[in-house]
Amino acid sequence: MDQQSFVNLAAIVAVINASIRSAVPITLGALSGIVSERSGIVNIGIEGMMLSGAFAAFMANVFLSNPDVPAFWQQQPIRLGLCILAAVIVGMLLALLHALLSIRYKVDQIISGTVINIFSLGITGYLYIGGQNTLGGLPNVINNPFSRDQGLLFYLGAILFDKGLLTYSMFFLVFLIGFALFRTTWGLRTRSVGENPRAADTLGINVYRLQYTNLAISGLLAGLSGAVLILEGVSFERGMSNGRGFIALAVMIFGMWRPSRAFLGALLFGFATALQGQLQFLGGEKVIPHQFVAMLPYILTLVVLAGFVGRARPPAHVGQAYEVE
Repeated sequence: MDQQSFVNLAAIVAVINASIRSAVPITLGALSGIVSERSGIVNIGIEGMMLSGAFAAFMANVFLSNPDVPAFWQQQPIRLGLCILAAVIVGMLLALLHALLSIRYKVDQIISGTVINIFSLGITGYLYIGGQNTLGGLPNVINNPFSRDQGLLFYLGAILFDKGLLTYSMFFLVFLIGFALFRTTWGLRTRSVGENPRAADTLGINVYRLQYTNLAISGLLAGLSGAVLILEGVSFERGMSNGRGFIALAVMIFGMWRPSRAFLGALLFGFATALQGQLQFLGGEKVIPHQFVAMLPYILTLVVLAGFVGRARPPAHVGQAYEVE
């Protein structure tokens, strides 16, 4: 294989890796929405939970990277584990706030989620102080074992390996939540509450308890999505979620509220993002203004949704507050 072919292959591998990297937080956000909406609660607040989770992970990392902190807490597994824990706790707390407003006080679920988004954007922007350093993020779980190979194995290894823990965890969670939704008692109860909570109630299912539980899981997943942005991405910036929570909701609809299909939708969005980056790298913005190049992932999302949203049937009772008679 000549040098030009390897250059082209390297570009393809770079696009694939960038697609996976961009798809991870989107997929976790989509899983968050699926768990919530399958139980009848719209979670518009995923964007805010994601942003707050990212901020919590960043601040925990900053604090634990301080030289004054005992060396025990600065050990990589402990430090990064606590950062992930901080992210998921903050995500869960915001989700439980959304649950309290939506379930207990019957606040419109769209308004409740919007309040969480605005609150998260404001509080993280106010508390953030630039120029803070950390000891780094998550390393690769397995480095490419074919790094010395100059053939196809090297590029195959670059796709399969050289990924962080949260990336591999995302693949596991897609399988786990898909299995749980359609193969377990919890999944059956979740889907029944989302379709007809009154019928579920008459069968002895505690509708409110299940919705609170699912909102907590939803917040955990959204917080984990935020942790990905920090621990496998870049340093914190104000508003760094950058609409990913809303894209996750679009991917959820594209996937028809099924984890595996949502993952494919996230990969599609990730591919568009990677393609945008490649166009900018190759100087495509000289032909097309860079603003239009940056719009590519979102235009693709709109086109895909326009073709699928009419065929996607949400849970019958989603968005409606349940009243016990």
